[in-house]
Amino acid sequence: MRFIVSFFLFLTFSVPALAGPEAFHAGTAIPGFGKIADVKSDLPIPANAVFKVRFDISKGGKAEQVNRQLESVARFINMHVAAGMSEDNIHLAVVLHGQGAMDVTRDEYYSTQHEHAQNANVDLIKALVAHKVRFYVCGQTAAYYGIGNEDLLPGVNMALSAMTAHAVLNNEGYAINPF
Repeated sequence: MRFIVSFFLFLTFSVPALAGPEAFHAGTAIPGFGKIADVKSDLPIPANAVFKVRFDISKGGKAEQVNRQLESVARFINMHVAAGMSEDNIHLAVVLHGQGAMDVTRDEYYSTQHEHAQNANVDLIKALVAHKVRFYVCGQTAAYYGIGNEDLLPGVNMALSAMTAHAVLNNEGYAINPF
């Protein structure tokens, strides 16, 4: 019995404490979305760095919940602004295909695909568009699901395909975010 108690005491005191979700707080650029944690980074961001990053989103969020992948776009802005980057030097684009395309549609279309639910991503997309994030929906996905240009939220654009959007953005110098 003493061995078991000693073992649990060892585990209790030898495992470092983890901060967990309470370490995250609202960012200053987009306070309603994309919570961030303060980090002492060993990888400095060069002064006057310019980031051109594109995100590929194929997974849709759960009905009536913000898509976590879309929220990562807000997190990207918040954490880099908090790290001292000028928001003028952060250029982001989002390419959506598959079920991910549903999350940038107006409520009228979204509700037909999600048992009459409202699109919880509307305010996030509006905030990201206000921060000059570019959005492109795969036209091939749109054709498959019957999504018309008029079904897209304001600021969201239709591309010929996700492949085309990635090729064009790559040629414009946008690196792919691997997450």
